Amino acid sequence: MSDPREGLVVTHRRYVPYGHAHYGGSLVDGAYVLGMFGDVATEMCVRTDGDEGLFASYDDVQFRAPVRAGDVLEATATVTRVGRRSRTLAFEARVVCRSRPDKGESAAEVLTEPIVVVTATGTVVVPGTA
Repeated sequence: MSDPREGLVVTHRRYVPYGHAHYGGSLVDGAYVLGMFGDVATEMCVRTDGDEGLFASYDDVQFRAPVRAGDVLEATATVTRVGRRSRTLAFEARVVCRSRPDKGESAAEVLTEPIVVVTATGTVVVPGTA
């Protein structure tokens, strides 16, 4: 019998400030997205187990496309496995809005098709029941 927590999805959205650009072309480092994954995993643990939990590991992190300052990112975690104290989560981060400096200093657009920028699998642990 499958656990009712399997398949639960939590999503966060965040604007990427220009102060986070570290590289030419307003590129943002991959750690920015991993931080978002940590935040969405924390909410997932609160929702599934009533505790913030602890992030134990990442597996198979894939940086698929660049993240730039001015992007609006959407990070999603989905529970794929529930163990006694561990949960496996599938993560995906997408750019849903992007700046358009070619059209003006503050121009931006909502993307018709989000761009998948990072995917990963991670394991979180939560306290056991007493």
